Amino acid sequence: MLHHESPVPNTRGLVEYLGQIPDPRVKRRRAHKLVDILAIGLCSMLTGGEGFNDMALFGTIKRDWLKTFLELPHGIPSHDTFNRVFSALDPHGFLDCFVRWVQGICPTLAGDVVAIDGKALRRALDEGGSIPYIVSAWASENGLALGQVKVNDKSNEITAIPELLHVLSLEGCTVTIDAMGCQKDIAAQIVGKKADYVLALKGNHGTVHEEIQEFFADAVPPCADEAAKTVTPKTMACSKTVEKGHGRIETRRYWQSADVDWMQDKKLWKNLRTIGMVESIRRCKSKNSIERRYYLSSLPLDVAAFAKAVRGHWGVENPLHWSLDVTFREDQSRARSKNAAQNLATLRRIALNLIKKNPLEKVSQRQKRIFAALDTTFLAKLLGI
Repeated sequence: MLHHESPVPNTRGLVEYLGQIPDPRVKRRRAHKLVDILAIGLCSMLTGGEGFNDMALFGTIKRDWLKTFLELPHGIPSHDTFNRVFSALDPHGFLDCFVRWVQGICPTLAGDVVAIDGKALRRALDEGGSIPYIVSAWASENGLALGQVKVNDKSNEITAIPELLHVLSLEGCTVTIDAMGCQKDIAAQIVGKKADYVLALKGNHGTVHEEIQEFFADAVPPCADEAAKTVTPKTMACSKTVEKGHGRIETRRYWQSADVDWMQDKKLWKNLRTIGMVESIRRCKSKNSIERRYYLSSLPLDVAAFAKAVRGHWGVENPLHWSLDVTFREDQSRARSKNAAQNLATLRRIALNLIKKNPLEKVSQRQKRIFAALDTTFLAKLLGI
């Protein structure tokens, strides 16, 4: 039997945060308060809803309960009203609210790995248009989505990442980004936020990728457990992990070197201290494969910290992307008008944070949403009201 737990720590005031978001509508057309619309939308997300019709249905069914903490001066908004408001709402104002709320429940990220990664909204596509992408920041150890920004049409993640970094408080953490975000300006911006970086390299980085690839090819023979004898322990470190499951054995070796003075572009990368390589060896039945990936980092020589950052970035797939697609069906969302896709993406991440931080044990995210739909007392505890 499920038992009610105490409210999620420090989430009280979430509705008040929503009430601080600027209203994009002219005053004469504000039949419904913006905070009421956003709160109903969030409650719908928490209880299994997906789109604007679900928001209107939830409001109609739970009207009496909603009136215990919302004004609802003109009743429950229609699904068209939800659509218009989420389409018109400034996503930057909504993001600012999201970030300030997260900072309230997680005042510091010191020591955490913040993975920044993009995700497609495959169904939110107009005929002849491009698939929208959302770039999210995920705090691996705290298990929180920190914020998200939509990639502008006919652009890529390089333009969205600086915008997201700008609003985040990152002091003391390690920021990880895949090869798309491995840019000198982005590295400098992360350092300016008093954080460290671990940036993935690929062939599109030309000279620096080739240099580091050749360095590790000379220093570390394939499948080697130790560095070549010509490399001293003061400049090279290594660790290893082995994972078994589903008929597969995967060995990962993490190599990190502080020998970077020879690099041609070293001075162009802010606070570049180390370079890294991860060698993955997969054995599956009769097939073996070896893959090497390379990184630039401002971390000092500490292979455990380097390995933690790399694993933290890989881990974003399950707790964030998988949860959004499987639990919240984000990949099936068809909201596409104006700002609707980005604002609904923010709403899902707020709901995901509330679901994940709730202390109920041995209850899946899907079950928590069912529980919230059936029991308004539990839903109120999620909201902190």
